[in-house]
Amino acid sequence: MEALVDGDAEVFAALGDATRRRLLDLLTLHGEATATTLATQLPISRQAVVKHLGTLTRAGLVHGRRRANEVRYSVCPDRLEAAARRMARIASDWESRLAAIKRIAEELTE
Repeated sequence: MEALVDGDAEVFAALGDATRRRLLDLLTLHGEATATTLATQLPISRQAVVKHLGTLTRAGLVHGRRRANEVRYSVCPDRLEAAARRMARIASDWESRLAAIKRIAEELTE
C-alpha cells in the first residue's frame, strides 16, 4: 500500500465531515458563493460555515476570492479530483488484498 502523499491526511479529514461535504456540494451546484449565502442553505450559523470553509481552504479543496467587502468561495476541482483518484487507488489495493485472502482461504478448505 502506498504511503500518504503530503496533504492527503488533511484532505481526507476535511472530507470526513458531512457539513463540509455538503458545502462542497453547494459550491459545485452554484459555482461560487459567499459564506452568508451558504449559511442560508444549512442548519448552522454563518460563523460555523466560515470555520468549515477555512478547513476546506487549508486542505486545498476550496478557494476564496475577495470581491469588494465579501469573499466568494469556489471548489478547487484539481485537488478534489486528485483525492478521488487516490481513493480509487486505495480501494483497488484493498480489493486485490481481499481477493488474495479469499483465494488462500479457498485453497486451505479444498
